[in-house]
This record gives sequence, C-alpha cells and structure tokens, in this order.
Amino acid sequence: MKITNNLEEAEDLKMQLNYYDKEDQVLLAVDCIIFGFDKENLKILLIKRNFEPEKGKWSLIGGFLKKTENLDQAAVRVLHTLTGLSDIYMEQLYTHSKIDRDPGQRTISVSYYALIDVESHKFDGIQIDSARWFELNEAPDLIFDHNEMVQRAIARLRRRAMTKPIGFELLPEKFTMRQLQNLYESILDKKLDKRNFINKINSLDVLIKLDEKDMSVSRKGAYLYVFDKEKYKKKVEEDGFIFKI
Repeated sequence: MKITNNLEEAEDLKMQLNYYDKEDQVLLAVDCIIFGFDKENLKILLIKRNFEPEKGKWSLIGGFLKKTENLDQAAVRVLHTLTGLSDIYMEQLYTHSKIDRDPGQRTISVSYYALIDVESHKFDGIQIDSARWFELNEAPDLIFDHNEMVQRAIARLRRRAMTKPIGFELLPEKFTMRQLQNLYESILDKKLDKRNFINKINSLDVLIKLDEKDMSVSRKGAYLYVFDKEKYKKKVEEDGFIFKI
C-alpha cells in the first residue's frame, strides 16, 4: 500500500509539473525608452540593432525576462547591463501584445521609460558602440512597434511633468531658471512665456535659490537653483499639496 501511494504521489507530481506543457509558450521582453536632457533639448537614447530580425536598424534598448526576476528587476538589469546606469527614475508604461509585433517569435513586451540628466551621466559602462542620443524631432524610424512605445512614453511624460516634479530627474542637481524653462518647453513641445513660467514656479515654493551663479550663460551670470525634495514631500504629506505647472 505504501509503495502504491508513493507511485501515485510521484505520478501526481509529474502531472503538476507538466500541467502547462500543452499551453502556448510566449516570450516576454522589456523595452526601455530612455529620455535625456542636455540643458537645452529633450533627447532619446537609441541603438542600432546588431542581430536579426531588422539587423542594422534603430531600436530601443531591450531584453528578455529571466525566470529568476520580475519585470521591474528585468528593466533595471537591461538598463544597467547595456548603459552602466542605475538608481535613475524609471516607470512601467504599457504592455504591447499585438500578435505580429515581432517577426522573430511571438513576443509580448512591457515598456518602461527612464529619465536621465545627460550631463551628469557619462555612460562609462555602456556596452553598445552604436548607442546614440537623438533629439526627439530628429529620431529615426524604429523597428517593430517601438515608435508607438515612444509616443506613449512622450504622452505619459507630458502628463506626469505637469502634475509631479519628475522633470527635475532630467536636470543636474543645480540648474538655472532658463534651463528649467527649456526643459518644460522641450517636454511640452511649445514655447512658454518667461514671466508667467517663473511666477508659476515661484508660487510652488519648492526651489532653493543659491548664491552661486552659472557664469557660462552671460557676463552677469544666472542664479542657480536646487529642487527641495524634503520640502516638497512635507508639503504633500501635511497640506495635500499638488504640483501643477
């Protein structure tokens, strides 16, 4: 009886392990839309694909999910492995599941977008020689549905930047008011009235004006500012403060 029970348990375990064998196997990937700002223009980091399908064409940075990681961990790994970057702002964007989106094999991709201050990150650990920054309006056509991913990321970035201080992730720690306005004009793709913009930013009361100046912009220089993260958090927690441009 004991032997019979052991055989039955072994058979049950085998059936459990093979439970999904008859189901379709689908690859799961992550693709990263990396936005950068160089004090003047919003840019996107692209790579020239070095394998088929679509070898030699421009692409987002991506990779496949491993069995030992979740999606967020996969996105962080892909970004770090290919660029050497870590500890940067990253947000999950959308799941792309069109049946024919990848001619190589049925693949579902989860897109993420990341925000980087280009000047502060020298990309010493970058692993791809073909990686290149493009201004958004000069970016080449991309493979598969990557153009759609970029458009979704731009739309999300615009909404977030209007209601949350994520734009400061694209700036160096110290920045001028002109650089901040350049950033929002790049994100929103429109010119902003200087006086109205400065008044709006000052009314938020989340910047610290320093005694230092950036002397590279003019003979008189321009005062530098820093984003007061602690003050912002306190205002949100205590007053229900809403960041709105």
